[in-house]
Amino acid sequence: MEIKRKFFHRYDILGMRHHFFHYVEYFEWAPGATSCSLIGDFNNWDCTKNRAEKGYFGRDDYGTWRITVEDKLREGQEKDPHWQEYNYSVEYDRGDGDIDIEALYQKMEDEYWEPGEDQYLKDTRPFEEALFKSIFGENFGCIKVGKEEEVNELAYNTEDEETMDYSKFPPGYEEWVKKTDQAHLPPLKQDPTRYSEPTVVDDPVWRERVLAKKPPLPIWEYTVKGFKAWEKKYLPAIPHGSRVRVYFKTPEGPVERVPAWAKYVLPDPDGKMWSAVYWEPPIQERHQWQHERPKPPKSLRIYECHVGMSSEEAGISTFKRFSQEVLPHVKKCGYNVVQLMGVQEHVDYSSVGYKMTNQFAVSSRFGTPEDFKFLVDTAHGLGLLVFMDIVHSHVAPDEVCGLAMFDGANDCFLHYGEHEVKRFLLSNLKWWVEEYRIDGFYFHSVGSMLYTHNGFANFTGSLDEYCNQYVDMDAHIYLILANELLHNLTPRIITIAEDATLFPGLCASHEQGGFGFDYYVSTAPSDMWLYLIEKVPLEEWSVKQIAESLLKLSESDGKALVYVENHSQSISGGKSLFQALIEKNVEYPDAVNMLKSVSMIKMIKLLTASLGGSAYLTFMGNEFGHTERVEFPRATNNFSYEFARRRWSLLDDKWHAKLAEFDNALMAIEQKYLFLNSNAPATNLQVDDSSKTVVFTRDNLIFAYNFHPRKSADEYEILVDEPGQYELLLDTDDVKYGGMGRLKTKQKRIDVFSMKLSLTLPQLSAQVYRLAKIWDAAVSVM
Repeated sequence: MEIKRKFFHRYDILGMRHHFFHYVEYFEWAPGATSCSLIGDFNNWDCTKNRAEKGYFGRDDYGTWRITVEDKLREGQEKDPHWQEYNYSVEYDRGDGDIDIEALYQKMEDEYWEPGEDQYLKDTRPFEEALFKSIFGENFGCIKVGKEEEVNELAYNTEDEETMDYSKFPPGYEEWVKKTDQAHLPPLKQDPTRYSEPTVVDDPVWRERVLAKKPPLPIWEYTVKGFKAWEKKYLPAIPHGSRVRVYFKTPEGPVERVPAWAKYVLPDPDGKMWSAVYWEPPIQERHQWQHERPKPPKSLRIYECHVGMSSEEAGISTFKRFSQEVLPHVKKCGYNVVQLMGVQEHVDYSSVGYKMTNQFAVSSRFGTPEDFKFLVDTAHGLGLLVFMDIVHSHVAPDEVCGLAMFDGANDCFLHYGEHEVKRFLLSNLKWWVEEYRIDGFYFHSVGSMLYTHNGFANFTGSLDEYCNQYVDMDAHIYLILANELLHNLTPRIITIAEDATLFPGLCASHEQGGFGFDYYVSTAPSDMWLYLIEKVPLEEWSVKQIAESLLKLSESDGKALVYVENHSQSISGGKSLFQALIEKNVEYPDAVNMLKSVSMIKMIKLLTASLGGSAYLTFMGNEFGHTERVEFPRATNNFSYEFARRRWSLLDDKWHAKLAEFDNALMAIEQKYLFLNSNAPATNLQVDDSSKTVVFTRDNLIFAYNFHPRKSADEYEILVDEPGQYELLLDTDDVKYGGMGRLKTKQKRIDVFSMKLSLTLPQLSAQVYRLAKIWDAAVSVM
């Protein structure tokens, strides 16, 4: 795991960071460049001042450039000693006072050693003498320890053997020297009665005292100074908020780029260029985390959001406003995960964040890095996990802000086979987990990574389509590494793969030959519902085919994330589900149209969640039936924000408020009974195309549906596993959910002889029951 963790830590080195020896250090990987300069407000955009050429201190053999910019001493201040470090993340530190190093070392010794224990640290000769005597005996004058000069003169002046005075040595030493020709080595005393196995004396009192000792005073803590001490003595090399870019000379000519590891990016005042922003706010302006990460829930109910379009007004909302207005709504609705789109910086707002330019930067349109930390912290305080869409499948073609042609060549960051590309992307994952405490990742467009044809092919499910020359093995290795390293870094992390091709093994472990994702996204339910609504009359719907399609997902591997609609169906020419149903029932009077459309939405949501998968997602506003498509400002709509917003005021409308009330009830039942998390597939399945009914049991809950547009199913009997009293948990026809209230009783009883439950299923309605009380057979007979 040590090697794996090093892959994650690349952002600790590359990019710009304030070094603890009071200078800004900048590293950038650009193997195609011939020189590199850091330019910005701090040096008046002069490419000759802070420049690195090829060489040991400028560029290494792997194409990584290094530039340093030293902090400036304030007037009247003296330069620090070479060992002085600073901790910029704390306001005050133990080393902020004047430190006497010698006194500090003496204090460490005084705290650790008992009187007399450190005598051998000060003078080692008594120890050496005792050691030699224990080995060689008392009679060797050659190793008699006195002054060092005498010892050397006595024992080691052996260049002239003819003039050596052997009288100073023990008898027989002269003969031994001539025989062995090793005059520089003293002979061992052959005394078998003395030289034997060493005897170790154990002192229990001494041992207990030593083992109870703590390590001595950590000297580092008392020498490192804090931010306040640095601020008093130095002016920053690059002030917080300064704009910077990197200037390369390349074989194709000079180019300017936003640094690849930039943590915050802003457009220039004229709007023509973008620059990285050196982000190191003062202590008092940094976000202080207040809440711990929530524990992962047993089942996922995901609320997908886009911060920019989260307000009622036509414009761009912010992280702080989203935190204050939308997050409490998500909690109230019963969802336990908020999933954010478009968090990574993207120059083109109309791309919804998918033409991403800066992997390490939060989108400046919505606020600062500290604002995003506030959002995540607020969500955690509400018990919500925070997931984000991570775009590692492609980059924007932008050649100033993005990674395209970064160092003048077209192959620098653009394929997973490069060692540095893997380190860049893996470090990017760790950055969002460590810096912003993200709880999970929705890997966008995995299908375009898995194949060299980017998934643009016809897939029928044949194994040959997944095992051929178009499989991108480098991307496969990256995805396996990403999942393996993320789950080792943070075992609670949750990863989701968006792949319309259904590549086998997405959620299998790497030991089993899989990729290690926790869930995969299934677009089948949403595609099916929209097709049926737009293309097939309601009377011709085959509930058998609908049930089989959904059941196939829940029976596959229990890892499918399903949704009725997400952002994709609504963006640029698409429709919301509510809009599609209103258009389908347009021949009916408005009140009837609304009743039928609301009834169908409730049934579709309930059936998809209860039969289709193991996790459920909805897009912001669709819980109350948003009436409009999503369309971001672009040239084709005169850069209008009319459809890039959410109409929260629809909640004041009767129909939309009741649809939201139903969605809340659905989430509440799932939270209590966890049918999404049930590993057991649906049982007692009864499907009838003639009556348009679907009934099944899942995790001790009974789900019953009637999709017929005109006929009710009275006294509809279904098989049950236990006799007893069954309680109605949810009725889509309830008046409070916008229904007609045709069901008169909420309790159903059956005895041990029938084992059948008789239900009344009004048209276009669904019900959920649970076994509330089991009947005793003897009591039932009496």
